[in-house]
Amino acid sequence: MTAERYKRLTSVLNKRQPDITVVLENVFDPHNISAVMRTCDAVGIQDVYILNNKIPPHKKWGYRSSSTAAEWLTIHQFTNVDECFTELRKRYKKIYATHLSEDATMLHQLNLTESVALVFGNETFGVSEEITKLVDGTFIIPQVGIIKSLNISVACAVTLYEAFRQKQIAAHYNEPKLGEQQLVELKKEWKIE
Repeated sequence: MTAERYKRLTSVLNKRQPDITVVLENVFDPHNISAVMRTCDAVGIQDVYILNNKIPPHKKWGYRSSSTAAEWLTIHQFTNVDECFTELRKRYKKIYATHLSEDATMLHQLNLTESVALVFGNETFGVSEEITKLVDGTFIIPQVGIIKSLNISVACAVTLYEAFRQKQIAAHYNEPKLGEQQLVELKKEWKIE
């Protein structure tokens, strides 16, 4: 490994944010999932949760839209809602879901500097009622157009860049945040020696 590549990979690891994740509930299109993965990598998210309890588990992601981002992320796939949420509750303080409802909070009012999991639903129905009953709150992305929703990958990107903005202001990217064990495991996976 060249010194330049070592420096780049180490720098990326030092910016990873273990206190934020994305959960994709029954997202059909692997290209949408891959686009989300690419954004996760861009803002320093390491862990991504894929919940497929209504559709078959995905075997592969859309290569072009991910630009190989999946290779650098830790993907957790679940087919059971309770198992997925048990794992999320162990690792994240709050869980919020996108949901068009009267009582949803505006995205910019969420504190995305705390430990948080963000749930996005499938392309047709959004986040299911089952999931909205399990989360700590729902949020919407402010819009003024006729169509009241965004493509899943766009909605996720807008949300994650709001989190990125808040976390930058709070200096979350200034110091490494990964735990020692996760850091060792990722260095081994990424072949950083």
